Amino acid sequence: MPASAGQGSSARALRGKRAYLSGLAAEEIVERHYLALGCKIETRRWRGAGAEIDLVFRDAQNRLLFVEVKAAATFDEAAQRIGWPQIRRIMTAGEVYAAHHAQPVAGCEGEMRIDAALVDGQGMVQIIENVSMAG
Repeated sequence: MPASAGQGSSARALRGKRAYLSGLAAEEIVERHYLALGCKIETRRWRGAGAEIDLVFRDAQNRLLFVEVKAAATFDEAAQRIGWPQIRRIMTAGEVYAAHHAQPVAGCEGEMRIDAALVDGQGMVQIIENVSMAG
């Protein structure tokens, strides 16, 4: 095998590892942000119905919040990384999660929201609430 082939896969593996660690760091920053707002974490990186939900919280009104975290140098770049097909997959996965994991609470049955949490290169957070309705 040529030396360049091994170097290409090593570089790709390094980029993948860096992206994974960057994603974990961004999720941790966002988790702290939501906890400071009084939310409670339900789970991290939940997989189901063909999608992964980065973070699931319960807010002070007991609503389920499904949070998609995106990090980039700027908020605009991070926002561009979220597309409607992904939002639809998260909506479906959120419905499955709610049906199987959520405890019904009087007065807020079925209330849930999908947020996009954007993290810029400085570690600042911008939340777009109810992103499924933001189109």
